[in-house]
Amino acid sequence: MAKQHISFQLNGAPVEALVEPRELLAHTIRERLRLTGTHIGCETSHCGACTVDLNGASVKSCTILSVQADGGAVETVEGLARMAKNGGLHPLQEAFMQEHGLQCGFCTPGMLMRAWRFLQENPEPSDDEIRFGMAGNLC
Repeated sequence: MAKQHISFQLNGAPVEALVEPRELLAHTIRERLRLTGTHIGCETSHCGACTVDLNGASVKSCTILSVQADGGAVETVEGLARMAKNGGLHPLQEAFMQEHGLQCGFCTPGMLMRAWRFLQENPEPSDDEIRFGMAGNLC
């Protein structure tokens, strides 16, 4: 199968890759671009460990083809620190740490990325809205 050239913004920086048309975005991010914060759990979109932001929307990168990101913008958990104003951890990362939301850490990157997008969409959610907004991510 012939590989396809793709390019997109990854955490604010331009990247390029040669991928098979059937290659999943999670695999491209982890294996080709060497950003291992995006975790692969269930590979069926149920757990949310692979959640990234693609063109302003939360997506499960284990069910998105890399070619679908061509020309787009992808944010991963590694990009959160870039968005922090103090040069350290992003406020969400700090909050997860302060409130003991890290546990073993496997689900954390997906949780952080979904929480980041959710708060972009709804900056002052109710408890019920939080439960619904985070329902696609399991710990």
